[in-house]
Amino acid sequence: MNNFKEISAKELAFSPFDIKEEWMLVTAEKDGRVNTMTASWGGFGIMWNKQVAFIVIRPQRCTKEFVDDADCFSLTFFDKSYLKKLGYLGKVSGRDENKIEKAELSIIHEEEIPYFEEAHTAIFIKKLYAQPMGGEYFLDKEIISKWFPEKDFHVLYIGEITKVLTKR
Repeated sequence: MNNFKEISAKELAFSPFDIKEEWMLVTAEKDGRVNTMTASWGGFGIMWNKQVAFIVIRPQRCTKEFVDDADCFSLTFFDKSYLKKLGYLGKVSGRDENKIEKAELSIIHEEEIPYFEEAHTAIFIKKLYAQPMGGEYFLDKEIISKWFPEKDFHVLYIGEITKVLTKR
């Protein structure tokens, strides 16, 4: 039994701008395997009259294959004591090792969507839209030279927030 309770997305106890400092894990399952990656870019809002989250994933990330294969994924948020583990999960590829096990995080599921027992908040996302970003669409070309020197543009995902669980 976990210690989470369901709340509405409007009751979230943190600012979406906290993602930059506190980071989050993007987690999905494929063929019975779970993969996760640390992210500090993304946000929340309203699109198509739905409460949504958006994330971006570079094409070479292992987690992208898992998110692409799944209909849903989770975003999990942790207190600052987990920043070292989140840093590790952002640097090591799931192709190379079982990084979740090495980070000593416990995978649990809600409606078949994986998330982590150690998180303080888990947001469940149903994918609605995915599109590769292209250099030709950047109006501020300095973003390309600063963030995409290898032209490995992210894929943008927009998904509906279907459930929020929190321990706070």
